[in-house]
Amino acid sequence: MVGINIGDNESIDKALRRFKKKYERSGILKEYKKRTFFVKPSVKKRMERMKAIRRAHRPIQYM
Repeated sequence: MVGINIGDNESIDKALRRFKKKYERSGILKEYKKRTFFVKPSVKKRMERMKAIRRAHRPIQYM
């Protein structure tokens, strides 16, 4: 459950923005979309392989 505490002088817009960020970071929407439809195991494996290939080709960022 995602929730935020609203300050005394905080505007609704700021509070809503904070809530949306927290909601997005928690991964609730991503999990919901993942569970709304069935993905065949063979398709799931193919998607994971493609994701791994993309990750391997991504340039390494050094700090």
